[in-house]
Amino acid sequence: MRIAAKYSHLNGEEHLIVHKPALWSEVRQAITDTDAAARRTKVSREKTMPGRPLFSPEGMNGAFRDGFRARGWRERRNTFWVAADETLSRAVHGRSPDEQRAAIEAAGHEPIVSYNRTDFVKERVAVEVRFGKYAFVAHDLFVKHLSFYVSDIIDVGIEILPMKELEREMSSGVPYYERDLLNVIRQGRGVPAVPLVLVGVSP
Repeated sequence: MRIAAKYSHLNGEEHLIVHKPALWSEVRQAITDTDAAARRTKVSREKTMPGRPLFSPEGMNGAFRDGFRARGWRERRNTFWVAADETLSRAVHGRSPDEQRAAIEAAGHEPIVSYNRTDFVKERVAVEVRFGKYAFVAHDLFVKHLSFYVSDIIDVGIEILPMKELEREMSSGVPYYERDLLNVIRQGRGVPAVPLVLVGVSP
């Protein structure tokens, strides 16, 4: 595959170039080493393109998973505790999970365990590969990457998305780079408050 477009939010790419050049090179290599043609295995059942061979979202995700894991990238969970009380939730945010739970219990509220999981993390950089449903991109950008950033687990988040030209060759409901680029830039310079790199890929 090839990188067709990229957007640096809050100097995400600049941070990688200066502080993690080898890691950034590794991410780009994992993309270019992915053989998209071998993942055109899905036969469409949709009325608009019956019988047409499409790129498989599962196959694409699997190819990226293999490529990143081979380079030492691993899935990571960020566990935390929440409560219904706003003031309490603000007070415990940023503490360790054990401290969060204890503080919620001490305040007489029910502690509820929750977590965010990201596809790949290595050396304080997170990568999400999104070839599934488009609604989850906003969750990646505005929840997952932000959660890992404010928890001091990562310095930069990377979101890999298909370009529109690739999305046209996939089943309906898949995200595409151009739309999610707009979703980020129309929020303004500081939102989400985490350095990001949006990467658009094509076969």
